[in-house]
Amino acid sequence: MRNIKSVCVYCGSSSRVRQSYKDAAVELGRILAREQIRLVYGGGQVGIMGIIADAVLENGGEVTGIIPHFLNDTEVGKADLTELIAVDSMHVRKQIMAERSDGFVVLPGGFGTLDEFFEILTWRQLKLHDKPIVMADIDGYWSPLIGTVDHIVEEGFAHQRNRDLFEVVSTVADILPTLRNEPKSDVGIQSDRT
Repeated sequence: MRNIKSVCVYCGSSSRVRQSYKDAAVELGRILAREQIRLVYGGGQVGIMGIIADAVLENGGEVTGIIPHFLNDTEVGKADLTELIAVDSMHVRKQIMAERSDGFVVLPGGFGTLDEFFEILTWRQLKLHDKPIVMADIDGYWSPLIGTVDHIVEEGFAHQRNRDLFEVVSTVADILPTLRNEPKSDVGIQSDRT
């Protein structure tokens, strides 16, 4: 069983979304606080990002936000966090988020969330880390994407062992147990001949 002390959550910065996505962020925030697991996220106070940060803080948990200077005005960096780190670029933001986390959770989100998910997934494929990745398919939000990933495997552009680098759950209650129980893998880059 993995020892998870901090979790990076990738999620959207929009508030114009289904209530069930907002509710999932609140529920996950409460769970992280209760389990004394630090939230690491993009540092914004809007949308799902702000909702999960508020939920962790309101329940006595700790939150580290990492936000680029140029997004500080757009996403309005959340000032009441345990720790807010302002950086010079998106690349540095994602690197620090990865370094500070023991695992990754993908909640519903937009293009930025997709970018973060595929980058951390690719880093795991390349064996740059071996931290668990869990996609929360709340109300089937990620189902089309999961279908696309499965299609990529079926068409031979990725191996099944690389598809196994992330887990999919349909409820928030399953996120933490999945993060903790996912075994360390030795999958990643291998020759097509294997």
